[in-house]
Amino acid sequence: MKEILNELIEHRSLSKETARKVLIDLASAKYNQSQMSAFMTVYMMRAITIDELQGFRDAMLELCVPIRFDAPVMDVCGTGGDGKNTFNISTLSSFVVAAAGQPVAKHGNYGVSSVSGSSNVLEYFGYKFTNEKDLLEKSLDRANIFFMHAPLFHPAMKNVAPIRKELGVKTFFNMLGPMVNPAFPPRQLAGVFSLELARQYGYLYQQTDKDFVILHDIQGYDEISLTGAFKIFTNQGEHVLEPADLGLPEVQYAEIKGGATVAESAEIFMKILSGAGSDSQKAVVIANAGMALYCGDRNSGIEVGMARAKEALESKKALETFKKLIDVGQ
Repeated sequence: MKEILNELIEHRSLSKETARKVLIDLASAKYNQSQMSAFMTVYMMRAITIDELQGFRDAMLELCVPIRFDAPVMDVCGTGGDGKNTFNISTLSSFVVAAAGQPVAKHGNYGVSSVSGSSNVLEYFGYKFTNEKDLLEKSLDRANIFFMHAPLFHPAMKNVAPIRKELGVKTFFNMLGPMVNPAFPPRQLAGVFSLELARQYGYLYQQTDKDFVILHDIQGYDEISLTGAFKIFTNQGEHVLEPADLGLPEVQYAEIKGGATVAESAEIFMKILSGAGSDSQKAVVIANAGMALYCGDRNSGIEVGMARAKEALESKKALETFKKLIDVGQ
């Protein structure tokens, strides 16, 4: 690791194969905690390269506990690490997407650089995490969604998790999150915290057979915030869109802030699902869920995706989907 760190400190980058090997060694506890901390923080001080990102991704997928289904599942998730502390937009959107008919393989974790990640919210409501295929298949059959708590599917990362928690800031693992879904979903809506990373994701996803939409909000969010313009990268290219292009209003940041605790976050989550959320909160969920539905059905267009998302949320079908998942997972 000393040689690797010296290479990085000298502003040299790793090859794809070296990056893959380093991450496998990192997972197997070959290095001490100080070395692992130093390695993780390097990538917050300099940009990650395509080869490094691809090597890290390949290692994570090689080490994961795979879970595959025949259904054309989709993940709806962001990298986190944008420092915005919005409410759980991608998690809420996942239930809207599932309720609208698109099967969802939701990959998530506890919050590291934010108060409440998807795992925090689901655990608060009594959901018990599992990596047993029979139980996940039962969730998919009943609720059209199943949830994968990342530590159960990436057990090799158990040596890294405490360091990430102690650091409390985004690391390159945030960059990897959406890319290492152990269900290998053929469809993906992924939000990322920087424009550079969005372009890298777009390049790497173009090398796959996935249907994808990569989101980066120009205000710095890893999701559509509706606070201004945002970029999307798809199989067909890249575009800049405004809230009005989705038929939705522009909102203010204060209207989409998350809670200060897990309990407050869970309260906001349930209010929105139950129809008691503000117009701005509902609009942001519809924007992200609608874009995911567009990703799953390109032929119908963005407007149709938004309409399907609105109907699934306002009819409370998304609430029923959430209740079904919790019921199966208790």
